[in-house]
Amino acid sequence: MTNNATILIVDDEAPVRETVRAYLENDGYTVYTSADGNAALQSIRAFKPDVVVLDIMLPGMDGLEVLRRLRQESNAWVIMLTARTEEMDKILGLKMGADDYLTKPFSPRELVARIEAMLRRSGQMSDMADAPLIFGNLRIDAGARQVSWAGQTVELTPIEFDLLLALARHHGRVLSRDQLIEQVWGYDYYGDDRVVDVHIGRLRRKLDQAGNAGKLVATVRGAGYRFEDALA
Repeated sequence: MTNNATILIVDDEAPVRETVRAYLENDGYTVYTSADGNAALQSIRAFKPDVVVLDIMLPGMDGLEVLRRLRQESNAWVIMLTARTEEMDKILGLKMGADDYLTKPFSPRELVARIEAMLRRSGQMSDMADAPLIFGNLRIDAGARQVSWAGQTVELTPIEFDLLLALARHHGRVLSRDQLIEQVWGYDYYGDDRVVDVHIGRLRRKLDQAGNAGKLVATVRGAGYRFEDALA
């Protein structure tokens, strides 16, 4: 099997790095590894990975700080690894821009499956339509995976982009959390459905920063979310 994607594994435990590397390289991915936060940032800049597997507990600069800095310069998919069981640690990672998380110990096969699903669904969503979607000042270009407001680019993470695209393609209709998870994360996702709320919150803030457009993504209490055709 041959894959074009580049993966960066960031973990201070050598057995974890080498085990995951072996599984990914066996599937044809190009894989780099880093053992600490500073080295991770250098690798992100040098290799521009498509996916970053990032442990929270790192020596020196922890994974959350790496994630914060990464999101200032990269839209790579990010899967956080954590040995912590506290719910707030997971939610904090998602709020800071992670796309998914796994709790240690984890199955390398499950991690590989999640990476494959992320890359596959991203490509499928981008291929579904050629013409950009335009709603007033908002332009969503699925093929280029770009969003702009009044001609200015709105920087979104892959998950944020896919959520916006899914909602916009069904504008005027309510999509439940389960429907959004199936369209964006995939039917086989079995994590907490609150990840939808966290990413919708980030998406709204970015739309607001671009043009006070967060209200385009409306909450329908008890039902889900709806994309509005225009600002009220």
